[in-house]
Amino acid sequence: MTIKKRTILWDYTNTNEVPQRLDGVNFDGPISSVSNWNAWVPPELKGRAPFRPMIHLERELNGDPWQWICTSDQPIVHFFNEPERAGISPQQAADYWHNQVVPQLRNERGKQLVSPSCASDPAGQQWIGDFMNLVQDSPPDFLGLHWYGTSTDECKGYISSSHDRFPNLKIIVSEIASISRDGGEVYQFTKDICNWMDDTEYIFEYGFFGCMKHMPDDFVSPAARLMNEDGSFTDLMWKYMSDQPIN
Repeated sequence: MTIKKRTILWDYTNTNEVPQRLDGVNFDGPISSVSNWNAWVPPELKGRAPFRPMIHLERELNGDPWQWICTSDQPIVHFFNEPERAGISPQQAADYWHNQVVPQLRNERGKQLVSPSCASDPAGQQWIGDFMNLVQDSPPDFLGLHWYGTSTDECKGYISSSHDRFPNLKIIVSEIASISRDGGEVYQFTKDICNWMDDTEYIFEYGFFGCMKHMPDDFVSPAARLMNEDGSFTDLMWKYMSDQPIN
């Protein structure tokens, strides 16, 4: 039986430049959903998989983006992307959570909510701990995590310790990738972590960074790309969307 946990992180630049490439995605395999860090559904998705809207920063709590999230038929919404790096305090986030996000999305519309996804550094870990303490009366449905690095063991350790810290929540790893410059290490990391997360019961979903023509910087290893600069899929993308387990 196919385990569907793998998210495609489909940047808005793909929608602008190579929307037709989404037609080449195998949605019959392990792919569970699509996300683009925005509130709007890529029209080229054509309903072939669930979309995960995101309240990326405070701007998505207002105007059209907020209305798109509220009126969307998509059942899971992500709340804030690395807010600790955007100057949003845990108290500010908790106020939005209590006053707007929970009442309008969960209570009125029945949507499930993902916690803010913080970086795995000490600042990110401190931020999410403070936030979770402030929302104990209405906790999220999922714990959002990010992880970038080179060590499979460190990655598994971080995700496992995060589960130990918040054992009542399933985990969505909304961004993850190797930053090694060794192609063999990147492949081994991706293979091992995909197979481990597919088999780990408390992990609900995960998205490898990233399926996009234009990477925002050179932090993630070029060998970890899922899309080439010409819009074609890399060998790693073909395995990510089709092979389970990845061999």
